[in-house]
Amino acid sequence: MKNDINTIELFCDYYKQWIDVYKKGAIREATMAKYLMTQKWVERLVPELKLSELTRTAYQKLLNDYAKEHERQTTLDFHHQLKGAILDAVDEGLIKRDPTRKAIIKGKTPRVKKIKYLNQFELHTLIAHLNLGETVNWDWFILLVAKTGMRFSEALAITPGDFDFARQTLSINKTWDYKGKGGFQPTKNKSSVRKIQIDWQIVVKFSELMKNLPEDKPIFVGDTKIYNSTVNDVLTRHCKECGISEISIHGLRHTHASLLLFAGVSIASVARRLGHASMTTTQKTYLHIIQELENKDVDLVMRTLSGL
Repeated sequence: MKNDINTIELFCDYYKQWIDVYKKGAIREATMAKYLMTQKWVERLVPELKLSELTRTAYQKLLNDYAKEHERQTTLDFHHQLKGAILDAVDEGLIKRDPTRKAIIKGKTPRVKKIKYLNQFELHTLIAHLNLGETVNWDWFILLVAKTGMRFSEALAITPGDFDFARQTLSINKTWDYKGKGGFQPTKNKSSVRKIQIDWQIVVKFSELMKNLPEDKPIFVGDTKIYNSTVNDVLTRHCKECGISEISIHGLRHTHASLLLFAGVSIASVARRLGHASMTTTQKTYLHIIQELENKDVDLVMRTLSGL
């Protein structure tokens, strides 16, 4: 690459070629889209910055300018995506010293993100309103996500062969590339490969539904391209007709986790069921629920102690 790039002066041009040489065809489309977005920001923020002028100060200024419009975590991702290319430039002798060393990551104050989820009564109302006929439709999909907490792409990839009705388990070991050209692809991370328990109602209903379906073909995917907005529209319509809170398919995943936590299921078990890489993810995502449960625990402790 050094011979090809020695004549390139601008950092944005170097980064563009680095993505093309090292990332194109080697990473998932969704990840590639993030690199291309980073490239656009580099072109926007430092269009005239020469590779030879990429000092620690210049790099820190680039990060600071990016951080003015993004939260800290997004700025950190931006930094990580640039760092690989810059370290390669250092190795190739195109930059004398690593300008990313001791970089300070800043960012806008994060918005308070309130997770939308249904309470138990609302979920019961929604499920009762679903049209669960003899053929596969999006209402069956909504039921499955509500009962399992799967991610949208995981649920799309489910085949009849993934069900083990005798053991009441469902294997999650792949996703469906609905954002790209379709087809199976790996799960989000290793922790996402898992077997989850399913209740007897799902066993009875889905064993009947899938009687004549091919074992290795996704249940919910047909010949046309799938958009998550299509399924979200179906779910929103049900919520409106039921007079309950309007949520998205991802909100059903939060609903599933929330109900388990309120029922007393441990954070570790919920993390495994959701396919989170660590319990930290679960704790951060459902902090508001965990705090509410801790308050209940304090009340219980006080009542117990006062009764001694």
